[in-house]
Amino acid sequence: MSRAERLLSLLQALRRRRRPVAASTLAEELGVSRRTLYRDVAALRAQGADVAGEAGIGYELRPGFTLPPLMFTPDERDALALGALWVARNGDPALADAAMGAMAKIAAVSSDGSGDFIDSPALLPGRRRLAEPSDAWIPILREALRSERRLRLGYVDAKGRSTERVIWPIALGFLNGVRVVAAWCETRLAFRHFRVDRMRELEPLRDRYPRRCRALMADWRRQESIDE
Repeated sequence: MSRAERLLSLLQALRRRRRPVAASTLAEELGVSRRTLYRDVAALRAQGADVAGEAGIGYELRPGFTLPPLMFTPDERDALALGALWVARNGDPALADAAMGAMAKIAAVSSDGSGDFIDSPALLPGRRRLAEPSDAWIPILREALRSERRLRLGYVDAKGRSTERVIWPIALGFLNGVRVVAAWCETRLAFRHFRVDRMRELEPLRDRYPRRCRALMADWRRQESIDE
């Protein structure tokens, strides 16, 4: 592995992690000595990467440093193309357009300049999902997740009973044939799951959640025994 490849691998290893990682862990992952790792961290910093931490404490890459978008491996490009095609066939129109737009940008700056991995993909995500009236709720839900805004929800449960709730959405699951929202329900004072196709009304409210979405997500994961 050349030094440039090693620095790129180190940068990628740091970008994948949300918390500080020990030098010993990074050195083992990259197959180098700690001494080499320390030199590589210094080299990244000299090139403008904001790597926080030090030997004995751990390292993390702070936001703001970007890589040239031409360093994707063939496997990474296949993974991105497969994901983008799945979103294009299963997401709402705005999300589908965004997925294909992102892939076009990656293709434009790829090492060979070819967009074949988009135009003629070798990995296919299955047939296109049929549009449903409830798809209209997806953009509202995604915006609520981004802005952490409460929603007033008119809902019909599996037994046909209508209820009105105020919810704090924390996750939107695109499952096979079903879209499910995980949210804190002010009516039940607990986390609940709502099928998008059973929603009858959805009104954004001005107030934000009283707790950050990240903290709510952590509580929900613990409740559902979902690993990080």
